[in-house]
Amino acid sequence: MASNRRDGMHHAQNLIICEHCDSVYQRRKLSRGQVADCTVCGAVLERHQWIGVDGQFALIVAALIVFVIANVSPIVTLKLSGMAADTTLWGAVIAMWKDGAQLVAALTAMTLFFFPLSQLLIFCWVLWFARDGRRAPGFAQAMTALVRVKPWSMIEVFMLGTLVAVVKAHTYFDVVPGAGIWAYGFLTVLITVFSSHDARHLWDITGTAKA
Repeated sequence: MASNRRDGMHHAQNLIICEHCDSVYQRRKLSRGQVADCTVCGAVLERHQWIGVDGQFALIVAALIVFVIANVSPIVTLKLSGMAADTTLWGAVIAMWKDGAQLVAALTAMTLFFFPLSQLLIFCWVLWFARDGRRAPGFAQAMTALVRVKPWSMIEVFMLGTLVAVVKAHTYFDVVPGAGIWAYGFLTVLITVFSSHDARHLWDITGTAKA
């Protein structure tokens, strides 16, 4: 009986279900760069994981360090007629709040600070335990939170908007990029690299103990 149960669990682990149309497929080993798509709805089922758990954990730690630098360093410095002014992300948020744009200030703080920070901390938490093949306490809740938080992290959008603003401002001011904008650029690269991995594989490589 126990043997049949183990065989059944092993067989279930070799199956993959499309989260969009519930089609069931036999999982196959993917080569570097390969992506498995659903033949019914075309959704991505699985991607080849080309960086191990230790590498992913290192990326997250690096992203956290860069995130701190990005938020405490000036984004740009504007110079005109011998006068200079610079600001950080939080300086801009506070300025918008004082100018009566509380809604915009709140959305900026949530999408550029709180949601990205939550995403990084949750990933760091689950990967810390995943390095030993274990599931972190509250693993299921953490994975659910990652799915819900990810769409609200908009650092890439902010980076694009900042670059456009810098180009336009250069017409009227001397614009000097600060450490903050370089940090946000590097953070965008780290997030892009990490986003190429499917977090769902953590269910497969960690233990089956109750989360």
